[in-house]
Amino acid sequence: MGGVIIQEFYFRYPNDVSALILCSTGGRMRVSSVIFNSIKPNYQKYLDDLRVGSFYRKTSKKIIEGHILETAQIDPDVTYNDFQICNAFDTLDKTSSIDVPCLIICGKDDQLTPVKYSQFFHDKIKNSELYIIDKAGHGVMLEKPNLVNKAIERFIDNHL
Repeated sequence: MGGVIIQEFYFRYPNDVSALILCSTGGRMRVSSVIFNSIKPNYQKYLDDLRVGSFYRKTSKKIIEGHILETAQIDPDVTYNDFQICNAFDTLDKTSSIDVPCLIICGKDDQLTPVKYSQFFHDKIKNSELYIIDKAGHGVMLEKPNLVNKAIERFIDNHL
């Protein structure tokens, strides 16, 4: 959802943005019916499926369980509505108009927003850097925080 929010902000207020970081996101965010069909009738199933869908297969159980516990605090209706917003989101036709420096980060094993989404950004945004992190999924910022932070620090040092 963070990627959706920052892209919407950029396209509404481009003069207020000097650089972008797009992490685990895409220009179109279609959501699987499996996700929609599990949230309201069986939120626990949705939470259980996060173990497989959001993380690299060898990510520590402590990281995964912490994320699931935090996500479990969110009302299922809120989660459902957030996914509806993501599902309707589409800025593919505007992507090439992004004219600020852009860091694009993704986990190599992200199943929710696959690497091809990040590659699309990199191909369309002239002043962009693509950083693909091995052994990480959609939760790359939780799975590999040191690598994500180093990429961000390097990007800031080079562009801001």
